[in-house]
Amino acid sequence: MTATLEPPTEQTMDTTTPVFSVEGLWKVFGPKADRVPADPELTALDPAELRARTGCTAAVRDVSFDVRKGEVFVVMGLSGSGKSTLVRCLTRLIEPTAGIIAIDGEDVRAMDRSRLRELRRHRAAMVFQHFGLLPHRTVLDNVAYGLEIQGMGKAERRERAAEVVAKVGLEGMEHRRPGQLSGGQQQRVGLARALAVDPEVLLFDEPFSALDPMIRRDMQEEVVRLHQEEGRTMVFITHDLNEALKLGDRIALMRDGRVVQLGTPEEIVGSPADDYVREFVRDVPREQVMTVRTAMRRPSADQDGSGPAVRPEATVSEAIEAVARAGAPARVMDKGRCVGVIDSDTLIGVVAGTEQPAPPGTEQPKEAV
Repeated sequence: MTATLEPPTEQTMDTTTPVFSVEGLWKVFGPKADRVPADPELTALDPAELRARTGCTAAVRDVSFDVRKGEVFVVMGLSGSGKSTLVRCLTRLIEPTAGIIAIDGEDVRAMDRSRLRELRRHRAAMVFQHFGLLPHRTVLDNVAYGLEIQGMGKAERRERAAEVVAKVGLEGMEHRRPGQLSGGQQQRVGLARALAVDPEVLLFDEPFSALDPMIRRDMQEEVVRLHQEEGRTMVFITHDLNEALKLGDRIALMRDGRVVQLGTPEEIVGSPADDYVREFVRDVPREQVMTVRTAMRRPSADQDGSGPAVRPEATVSEAIEAVARAGAPARVMDKGRCVGVIDSDTLIGVVAGTEQPAPPGTEQPKEAV
């Protein structure tokens, strides 16, 4: 049974309301799938036991999370972990078996066909691995296609499409056809098509996994740039840990349909939830992910104000360089105040994994020294 949530209004909407809110989400494939989430005995079975006993596969198992406005939320996992099924459930491209999905407080599972079309066309645009471009149309007309479906006039939609084409770096290619473009350029067209409808949230389903490594890096940089310029909310699906760490404000790491850890990149690298996550991040250069904020120590009362200054969000790698150059501990400065100190021993401990990062929510000292 699906909970009913009233659509928010401008007067009642809380600005802290998550863009997407997911609670107790299940997607089960197989006969009589509805019985699985409702039966504690079945939910306790591992994937092999569940298949043997019921003939069902639980692709998404009791997943809950919020996507905050303006963040890049990455869902990461190996093939078969359930990540692509999960993102398709958000807009009901795949129908969930159980649980609640809300966008801006409105229940997605309660939407009728008309409301669901509006969600997919205006509010949450999908960027797929396979571009799905129309081969007989130009770049400009491919980008304008979503606006055409919305009923926008030809002159207006082509003007809007031209703006977005320029934004993704394809200016001058408006009249080419997809077959005349490289894979990276085709993916930029797919990204532009999604941006053209000005969605509240962009959903990326492993969009760059088929691209060559150099083109893939370029597209990752493009996503970072667009996010910095627009602050648009993004949900990004990937099996690539480096991609997740580069793009994600927060990462949900999935295994066998469950989220085994949800946190910032440095929380996942610095404080793995279990042996599976620990093995997953084993080869990540910690100094490139961990920040000074999680490694700094409270400044002493006799701190003399000397030594190099670093920002709390600077990486440990940057701090190591600053401390090595000065031959002295570094002050961690935030808005003109010294909020911490970091020395070579602490930095080496972070890199080696012997120095544990401060737990999430740990309050750092606020007094100026």
